[in-house]
Amino acid sequence: MADGVYRRILMSRLCSQLVYRGSFFMDMLGQAVAQAGELVVIVVLFSRVTELGGFRAGEVLLMYAFSGIAFGLADLTVGQLDDLPRWIRTGEFDVLLVRPLPVLAQLVTADLQLKRLGRVLAGLMVLVVVLCQTPVAWSPVVVLLLVTTPLTGALVIGAIWVSTCSVCFWVVEGRELANAFTYGSGLSTAYPITVFGPWLRRLLCFVIPGAFVAYFPALAVLDRADPLGLPDALRYAAPVAAFLSVAVAAGIWRTAVHHYKGTGS
Repeated sequence: MADGVYRRILMSRLCSQLVYRGSFFMDMLGQAVAQAGELVVIVVLFSRVTELGGFRAGEVLLMYAFSGIAFGLADLTVGQLDDLPRWIRTGEFDVLLVRPLPVLAQLVTADLQLKRLGRVLAGLMVLVVVLCQTPVAWSPVVVLLLVTTPLTGALVIGAIWVSTCSVCFWVVEGRELANAFTYGSGLSTAYPITVFGPWLRRLLCFVIPGAFVAYFPALAVLDRADPLGLPDALRYAAPVAAFLSVAVAAGIWRTAVHHYKGTGS
């Protein structure tokens, strides 16, 4: 029953956005250009240096591609949580609580923006170009990594999105704080963690698992040992990191919703 409701909601959102196809494609192009902005930064950097954190241009661009696709998928699915402060402030969130459907699922289907696929397409284009130009020892494991890495990365970033947006239940105008982690994760995961200081590397590995979005999977695809000397098993641990991230995010979200007392309006 619930699946049918969500399917009808999603189809109505998608159909409404495709009515004006010219506007839709322009919006999607704008998203792709926005994603490509970080690509320009990387290209400019490598016009001045030959390595960044011990990695050459093609290797960094592989991480950028993984990160861009993962962030685009996460933005598409849970980016609507950016509006959570408005839902809480206006009392609209109370309406969601009285419906016989999971609250989080209602929120993420409230305003699905297909234009965000532009970020995914930009990352895919870079990934194809990088794989054509960077030596890769092809094997079934590498192919599996190329397919699953964007998905597990999207789960990690999506979990970060849900966890940090939950702060809005305590601090209603906490959107900027949440953005520092959500959009900040999209930026930090596009680079090898070797460019960061020791404390930030530990944060990205063991607290906010951004290193599992692109860095460790890229090491596995490139068949490179970690320059930091971390265990080789971490190169294949992205699914575990994604599972744990989702579990933690689910717990934080349930606690936050339980804490919510209503606006009184």
